[in-house]
Amino acid sequence: MKELFLLDPTITFLNFGSFGACPKPIFEEYQKIQLQLEREPVQFIVKTGIEKLASAREKLGTYIGCREEEVVFMTNPSYAINTVAKSIKLSPGDEILSTNLEYGALERTWDYYCEKASAKFIRQKINLPIQSKEQLISDFWKGYTEKTKAIFISHITSATALILPVAEICAEAKKRGLLTIVDGAHVPGHIPFQISDIEVDIYTGACHKWMMSPKGASFLFVNKENQNWVDPLIISWGYKSEFPSQSQFIDYHQTSGTRDFSACLTVPFCIDFMEEHNWHSVAETCRKNTIEMATYFQNELGFESISPIKEEFLGQMFSFPVFTNNPLELKEQLFQRFQIEIPVTFQNGNYYLRFSYQVFNEEKNYLKLLNCLKTLIHEGTIFFG
Repeated sequence: MKELFLLDPTITFLNFGSFGACPKPIFEEYQKIQLQLEREPVQFIVKTGIEKLASAREKLGTYIGCREEEVVFMTNPSYAINTVAKSIKLSPGDEILSTNLEYGALERTWDYYCEKASAKFIRQKINLPIQSKEQLISDFWKGYTEKTKAIFISHITSATALILPVAEICAEAKKRGLLTIVDGAHVPGHIPFQISDIEVDIYTGACHKWMMSPKGASFLFVNKENQNWVDPLIISWGYKSEFPSQSQFIDYHQTSGTRDFSACLTVPFCIDFMEEHNWHSVAETCRKNTIEMATYFQNELGFESISPIKEEFLGQMFSFPVFTNNPLELKEQLFQRFQIEIPVTFQNGNYYLRFSYQVFNEEKNYLKLLNCLKTLIHEGTIFFG
């Protein structure tokens, strides 16, 4: 399936996790939609496109396991969580319980709004290496106090590429009467997932990552019980709408001024593309290959994995610790010198290399990476273990 993607063939692309990559058939549909927009922008923006958005939301809702009126398209998960964090009513001393494994941009988001309200964003330490799911859950709840108002947790972490037990954590949170907010940016199209299987109040995910849409398509799910307090970041024509729909939530959040929402309209094509190519099987194979490559890299490089190398904790990404004095130079060397696109991530004072495994990747891509790392070890640029 490599030929179905637009990626530069001279680059060994091991970083699907950051921004995904759009297959040619989906990108062609995207361009057709943009052409429709430009041929008659008024009708498209105020009528035709809005009707198509409703249809796309319905198909997305079916795919992720929620009702159409509970989900709205947004440009990215950061926009979605900013919407929630700005809306949530925090009092001085309130706490948002999270982990120390969260995405940096969203840590800053919660810091900002908590500081404005004299509340606290709690980065509860998750001990690495993780020994078991039970240990991780125990670590997390050590951060709970009587001041905890909500939990915010990643379904799959960004820097460390770990699948966290959000179903168990959300179930316990609801027993404690807490609001549950999950960042699932990496989840749709990546691991088996249905929102209805989790006791979650608010969930965001990206369509432009593992669902392979063009950039700028993500979603925010809010269950009906909480929609009344989640305000839009931008007040526009949806407020006191002259033509209200059945959902004030959709009216408020879907309309945010003039924008090109063509990427969102490709989501049905993404779902069709995955169904056509039996993506459940494709993703399962990629997850198994990730486990094999992770085990091989550990044996060859001698590092300690930050979790058991099992599907319980790993999807189609794997992060492993690397020691370097210059992480930016390391990333540049891998790209400029060896033509390998792979992120060097940072969290809690540690650096990691994170590789992704997608359908177009082959074993030789990872052997190339391994040989390049061994060259850099020999040159004294990095070390492991």
